[in-house]
Amino acid sequence: MAETTVVHLLRHGEVHNPHGILYGRLPGYHLSETGQQMAEMVAKAVAGRDIVALYSSPLERARETAAPLATALGLTVAPDERLVEAGNLLEGRTVGAGLGILRSPRNYRYFYNPWKPSWGEPYLEIVARMRAVVEEARTAARGHEVVLVSHQLPIWAIRLAAEGRRLWHDPRRRQCALASLTSLTFDRDRLVSVGYSEPAGSLAKGPRLPGA
Repeated sequence: MAETTVVHLLRHGEVHNPHGILYGRLPGYHLSETGQQMAEMVAKAVAGRDIVALYSSPLERARETAAPLATALGLTVAPDERLVEAGNLLEGRTVGAGLGILRSPRNYRYFYNPWKPSWGEPYLEIVARMRAVVEEARTAARGHEVVLVSHQLPIWAIRLAAEGRRLWHDPRRRQCALASLTSLTFDRDRLVSVGYSEPAGSLAKGPRLPGA
């Protein structure tokens, strides 16, 4: 008899960031008005699902995205450091259009190994912590559904690993929009599918900074 468990990885909504800063793990970055609307849209989209637990990265933008879901689902948000944004040595710097931050000469010393990557937390370490929290959440919610609110790169890295793809990639090609859901479906202990949806896609304004 099948026992289906779904782990939804929710990326936070749009952040108020008028100066185009690569904010990474820096404190003080909150959802914009649009980001708050995104979180509300996701909450409405999942309100009728069999979600029994809700975890979140400790960063403000993630907790603010989780809050409407907690209200809609009648759940308490469990903060988990393993869902935090990827570490990045370039955080606090202004990001240009596209991958403009890569073209600044003062940043060249960070880019000697894009496969690791040398400018931030290694992909393998991101996957290890994300896999651990996914497995813990899956076990706790066995036979039901659970939502983990995290960030673009951690979500994309665990998806690549789940699909057996290489971890090195072009950040511009990540399928992980703001307030999107990447859904891992398990039959007992076996991953059977990876789904993707954008419940707040109508509020998207175009390309966003990678790694946010």
